[in-house]
Amino acid sequence: MMCQKISDTVLSMGFTNCGYTLQTSLTPLLAKLNLALRSVFMDMIILLVYGTLKDMGTYQMVRTYGVCIMQVFGASSQATTLALIVKNGSLSYYGGPVLAPNIYDRWFLLNVIHDVDASDVKVYIDGVLKYEAAGHGEKTHYFKCGVYAERNDSYDMESRWKEIKFFKKC
Repeated sequence: MMCQKISDTVLSMGFTNCGYTLQTSLTPLLAKLNLALRSVFMDMIILLVYGTLKDMGTYQMVRTYGVCIMQVFGASSQATTLALIVKNGSLSYYGGPVLAPNIYDRWFLLNVIHDVDASDVKVYIDGVLKYEAAGHGEKTHYFKCGVYAERNDSYDMESRWKEIKFFKKC
């Protein structure tokens, strides 16, 4: 469920609900988002699980570096407008500023507002604005979420996503 503060922000910016999916496959979601979106708000709940099953089912925690969990593609000077990277248990914007430390083994709410017309990207974690940045140009965008290898990535990582909702500006 969206926090009221974020909901008010999204509605005041002119976004409308385009639907949601509870499926693990994003194919239907991506098909809907390919409708030349200019601006989008995404509301999703994520669990990042990191570890290895060893010795009769015990769960052994290990460290990771450089795994991307979400990207917004489309930029004039680079491939993406947004990349959320997990490094050593913290979620960061492009591997820079830490948005959420100790991100593993707990559900968290991720909201991303990408307003193309305003050239603005906002990232909320658990209802709190954690980062705001300028967009990177381009007028059409798409996004993906999951676990994607970056530099020096780890071998074992799992992400679980549920209640993915998206809104578009009309």
